[in-house]
Amino acid sequence: MGVQHISNRSGRQSGKWSRRGILAALGAVPAGAALAGCSSSTDAAATTAGKGATASAKSATKKATISVTPVSGTRKADFAAPVEVTVADGTLDSVTVAGNDGTTLSGTFNDAKTKWTSARNPYSGTKYTVTAKAQGATDETVATFTTKSPGETFVGYFTPEADSTSGVGMPVSINFTHAVEDRAAVQKAITVTAEPEVEIVGHWFSDTRLDFRPETYWAKGTKITLSLKLKDVEGSDGIYGVQSKDVTFHIGRAQISTVDLSTKEMTVKRDGATYASYPVSGGNAQHTTWSGIMVISERFKQTRMESSTVGLGDEYDISDVPHAQRLTTSGTFVHGNYWASTAVFGHENTSHGCVGLHDAKGASDSSVAGYKFYESSMIGDVVIVKNSGEKTVEASNGLNGWNLSWTDWKAGSAV
Repeated sequence: MGVQHISNRSGRQSGKWSRRGILAALGAVPAGAALAGCSSSTDAAATTAGKGATASAKSATKKATISVTPVSGTRKADFAAPVEVTVADGTLDSVTVAGNDGTTLSGTFNDAKTKWTSARNPYSGTKYTVTAKAQGATDETVATFTTKSPGETFVGYFTPEADSTSGVGMPVSINFTHAVEDRAAVQKAITVTAEPEVEIVGHWFSDTRLDFRPETYWAKGTKITLSLKLKDVEGSDGIYGVQSKDVTFHIGRAQISTVDLSTKEMTVKRDGATYASYPVSGGNAQHTTWSGIMVISERFKQTRMESSTVGLGDEYDISDVPHAQRLTTSGTFVHGNYWASTAVFGHENTSHGCVGLHDAKGASDSSVAGYKFYESSMIGDVVIVKNSGEKTVEASNGLNGWNLSWTDWKAGSAV
């Protein structure tokens, strides 16, 4: 049976459908076509999970990358900054830094173990090998660099000599070859310790001299250790220290001699007991002897003494002064005297400022006071002069820091 053709005024086929026709048409759509047009929430989650798993797999396969500062191959690396090792896409398992001088740099990891930093800076003029490994990695990363050498340098010359034995008044005195501007940095790099233990403090007398001492004289038998860690310490702008060493000294018996120039007598006490007593002659009224606490810093069996070297013109020039022991940098000695009458000693002060004891020419007569006192003495022994008519010697004039109170001594520390 034919279907009647219905036309509209425009001549186009009518677009009107019945409800039943619409439902019939939808029901005729194949199932596969409907699934292709949209997806369920379960399907979407499955797709997202698949993509995430792929990304995680790719991340897991990334290789940890280790970086070293200074960069490997650097020939003039900065020695004023620590060595750093970092890792990307992983964590650090181990780091070692070894110098060709036999030293190693210790260091610490951050909490995440993604960065390692050396505890101190590398030394100058040294080649370093850095070996680092990431956790789970089979291979190590090896890097090398060489630090640059400093331009200008300084050293500290110390007294007493290494492994020597001195008297109880001996300070540890250091003289630097270049003026020090950063006193705190230099002093922090120097430590002085003692056995038995005692507080030891440094005192700057100038920008080239730093002395160390305890509050009172050392105990006899003390072992002193000086640790100089000055290498690459910047003492002044662009000027670095070069020393890294430990030295030890020893303190012997306690000998303290007191010179009373009112009685013209010297009393020597050893370990608290009177050891000897000698008549002496001190400085005359025009050339008084320094008073105060002085320490023997040099000893000569015989030496030349010339007045022009201490600003006294041509008053004397003696080529063979026996048994001379220096008390001040300015020229005060306690020494033997063979040219004065024996009646002078114990009765008159006739010298140009030194303390004299009767002695014999040639320094070989063991019966005279000059010989005996010299033989009983050592560097670092204390000689106290009183009633001389002169003011107290400057603490910096020789090794004579004991003339400063403990408060004044500590005030001269830079740390």
